This record gives sequence, C-alpha cells and structure tokens, in this order.
Amino acid sequence: MGIAEKIKGIAGNKRSAAGIVLLGAAGIVLLFLSGLSERDDKTVTAAEQPYTEVARSFCSESEERLEAFLENIEGAGEVEVYLTVGSGERYIYASEKKHSESENKRNSEEKYVLVGGSSSREPLVETVKTPEITGAVIICRGCGSPVVEERMYKAASAALGLPTADIYVTTMK
Repeated sequence: MGIAEKIKGIAGNKRSAAGIVLLGAAGIVLLFLSGLSERDDKTVTAAEQPYTEVARSFCSESEERLEAFLENIEGAGEVEVYLTVGSGERYIYASEKKHSESENKRNSEEKYVLVGGSSSREPLVETVKTPEITGAVIICRGCGSPVVEERMYKAASAALGLPTADIYVTTMK
C-alpha cells in the first residue's frame, strides 16, 4: 500500500480527517503565540535596559562634572548636586521621504531605512540623543550668603540650560 493510498484512506475517515485538521490548527496557533512572546522579550530588553543604564551613567557623570565646576565659585565651599532626568536615551531613525504633487493632490510618504538580513531587519539609527535633564538640586556650604546662592543659580542655569525655576539651591548642614 502506497502513501497516496494511505492518505486517501485517512481522508475518507471523517474522524481521522477532523483530528488532522485540529492538530494542524493547534500547531499554527502555537507557532503564532511563540512568535509573539519572542517579540515581546526583544522589546523589553532593548527598551528598558539602555534607558536605565544610560540615564544613570549620564546623571552620575553630569553631577560629578557640575559639582567640580560649582566648587570653583568663590565662597561656595563643598558642593553636592542631584539631577533629575526626564527621559532616557532617544533614538532618531533614518527615513526616506517621498513627496509628489499633481494638479489637485499632494502625497507624501515616509519610510524607515531598514538594515540587516532577510530574517532580521531593524531600522537604521541616524542619531542618538542624550537623556534630558529636567531639574537640579544643589547644596553647598557657602549658600548662607545671598551672593553665593545667586552665583550658584546662574552658573547651574547656564551649565544645564535650565531656567532657574527648575533649580533649587540650599545650604549644606
């Protein structure tokens, strides 16, 4: 008995045919679900990990540099800085833009530039923007003097590109 004859025999039996269809459908559903979970794992590791590591290291380095800078202000003494960051590292992706105009219509289309092989293609990163500093707290030994405090506000505002309303300066205990 050949394979073709066996398949005809199974297909002729309604119960066997229904079982094969159910097994095939279950296999397709499982493949679909496994594909979803892989995508979710990639998204979590790619999005969360760089944010926390980059934001923390950026904050630490910026705080240290600003502390060293502000300690050079006359009368400041010892300085400690705490910075808040509003967003993590942001990626700007390369894109191709197409514009076309006809008599009554304007069309524009934008597509991301993708790189990689046929199985895994990812958008091309054009620019990486550093985290955005949104506020600062500065404490120093010499801030009992209004002159020193004013210098601290102005220097921190200029160094960070923040308005003085987003900076708090106070005396160290």
